Amino acid sequence: MTPKFSDLLRVFGRIGLLSFGGPAAQIALMHQELVEKRPWLREDQFLRGLSFCMLLPGPEAMQLATYAGWRLRGIWGGVLAGLLFVIPGAVAIAFLCAIYINYGTQPIIQSSFMGIKAAVVTVVINALLKLQQKALNQFGDWVCAGLSAIALLLFDLPFPLVILGGGVVGFILAPTQQARPAQPEVAQSPTGLPILLFWIGLWLLPLVALSVFAAPFLASVGWFFAKLAVVTFGGAYAVLAYMSQAVVDQNGWISSNQMLDALGLAETTPGPLILVTQFVAMLSGQIAGGLPYAIAAGLIALWATFVPCFLWVFAAAPHVERLTTHPRIGQALKSITACIVGVIFNLSIWFLLNVLFGTIDGLRLGPATLPLPDLSTLDLNALFLVLLAPILLRVTKGNLFSLLALMATAGVIVQYYTIG
Repeated sequence: MTPKFSDLLRVFGRIGLLSFGGPAAQIALMHQELVEKRPWLREDQFLRGLSFCMLLPGPEAMQLATYAGWRLRGIWGGVLAGLLFVIPGAVAIAFLCAIYINYGTQPIIQSSFMGIKAAVVTVVINALLKLQQKALNQFGDWVCAGLSAIALLLFDLPFPLVILGGGVVGFILAPTQQARPAQPEVAQSPTGLPILLFWIGLWLLPLVALSVFAAPFLASVGWFFAKLAVVTFGGAYAVLAYMSQAVVDQNGWISSNQMLDALGLAETTPGPLILVTQFVAMLSGQIAGGLPYAIAAGLIALWATFVPCFLWVFAAAPHVERLTTHPRIGQALKSITACIVGVIFNLSIWFLLNVLFGTIDGLRLGPATLPLPDLSTLDLNALFLVLLAPILLRVTKGNLFSLLALMATAGVIVQYYTIG
């Protein structure tokens, strides 16, 4: 069935407005709207599309929406579906960032954010445990996860190198049996070289212009998030450690506390969690040059992050069947997923240390550096909140909004009944 564009606008607009709760909930919502309620996609088409989007860098739920739109109404359908998935969350992020910039230093706001930060630590650890159960099924998977954690935590190797290494190892060591014969994929709009060049140019030419016309900060924001878009395998949590390291430690755009605040607020909005890039960019722009820079940096981050999502989908969508059944590609993705467990473990350690301690030093062990907190800077209020968060997560049965609201309230209460 080929729906009208007005129907696409209505259904994908609804999906975009209701896409809270992370990729699992978002994918379930799309399945309900596109497969169960309407005869727009068959079950096998939806599942092949999901497997295909798992192969791509970037937010898989947004790319699944784009792929579904492409299946239904070609490239313009894909563009409409993808934009509708992102725009509600982007508007919400801009609103929250404005509030944060103007009122974030108020004592009651800061104390509520302490509770939210503790909740974020719990949410990330919970995501780590769920992914570990799915991804680490064999001894080799555990080895990949352990090596990636060591590479990042002790040797500070670049995140893209770790992910690339995992993919290459999986591809090389994959079984050599032939893939299942691919059935022809009916392409709504075959992707040719002109279309690919158009999307590549649309993505990169504005960043080139920023570099040429002497806007160094905005250009650096654009190129950083463009690079991030290429290596964002495994969802937002996987790439947050790399982003945190780059924007906090290397570039000094924002502080570690602000990074944690950004993630906490991004968890409350619809759309992909990777919209945290917009919040980080807007906050960095505000610090660098005030409101005009905040608006410009946020728009540039959105552009650099999401335009390539359309490029990946439209470039590879006509070849979904062959890609999703290729044994080497499948094994490469499996190895990358195992590595991502180690990446998220590293992120959990980074978040936990930065929430609990005011100072974190590094202990040199030859070529390695072990992060060690200064125990005298332990924040007992933060420790209490970190211990409280898993209990409330269980009480709320995993409801993210309830958890964040309760933890924000707990943060305010703890401020007035200080533990230490």
